[in-house]
Amino acid sequence: MTAADLDTVHTLEQRLFPVDAWPAQMFRDELAETDTRRYLVAEIFTPQGARIVGYAGLMCVLPIADVQTIAVEPAHEGRGIGSALLTALIGEASQRGAEDVLLEVRRDNPRAQELYLRFGFEQIHVRPRYYRDGVDALIMRKQLDRFGTGDAERNPPGGNA
Repeated sequence: MTAADLDTVHTLEQRLFPVDAWPAQMFRDELAETDTRRYLVAEIFTPQGARIVGYAGLMCVLPIADVQTIAVEPAHEGRGIGSALLTALIGEASQRGAEDVLLEVRRDNPRAQELYLRFGFEQIHVRPRYYRDGVDALIMRKQLDRFGTGDAERNPPGGNA
């Protein structure tokens, strides 16, 4: 993700997360923190050019990495884009030397929970009423082995994207 992507990413953020959308400035601030952050976009290529259909971000302050956000446009779900983004974030955490990758997911988002479970995340805690609309957040963790990987990362379901 670059600064040139921010208008598109923020528009997508507002559409996908109307209750909890990040302000545009938050994305700018995150991109500026290159020592501890990594943000990615997923694009499709059309005759009109590249179009962003997903994005994801990671914060890594050793020994922990935290998935800050991950999103895929609904029309492109089920095509391996979320898996590809998550694989890249886990790889980034590994390269930076993290021992664990953490994330929060809405209790009412079973599709995302299933993705994380397939990648070897386990629920470790609940944050009651974490989101603005009162929905709980499930805290999930993936422990990375001493090489920074895990079995689910080596062979993620859904193949390559």
